[in-house]
Amino acid sequence: MTRPALVETMEPGDELRPLVRVPTREQCVRYAGAANDFSPIHFDDAHARRRGFDQIIVHGLLKAAFLGDLLETWSAPQAGWVQRLSTQYRGTDVPGQPLICRARVANTAVTDGRRRVDLELWIDNARGETTTRGTATVVFEPKAEERR
Repeated sequence: MTRPALVETMEPGDELRPLVRVPTREQCVRYAGAANDFSPIHFDDAHARRRGFDQIIVHGLLKAAFLGDLLETWSAPQAGWVQRLSTQYRGTDVPGQPLICRARVANTAVTDGRRRVDLELWIDNARGETTTRGTATVVFEPKAEERR
């Protein structure tokens, strides 16, 4: 169930508003340079085909960055920060196709005045296939009125 994503009201089962990213070939090449990951399956179609792919594929860690963006977009305005992020790649994605980044609350807790939210993460491709799964923990600082 997607509800307003105010951390104070979130409960297990609530989902964040999905974030859609459409990676481009240029982004894959730029990411290769930034990450120092120059595997040709990420920028050379002929090489990717020799490896069994139809075309170049998106870096797994770029997909993890998209999930991080989803978490930061939601949490930063509420004084939250990503404490832990873990991903597993279950399928390949290609440039030019939308990736729908999603998150669902698994658990919430308050420890030492800080609210902690554990989330299940996943990315669905345009065909509805889940190609990336993960988990994250986001920690929120107490609001000024809660610190008194």
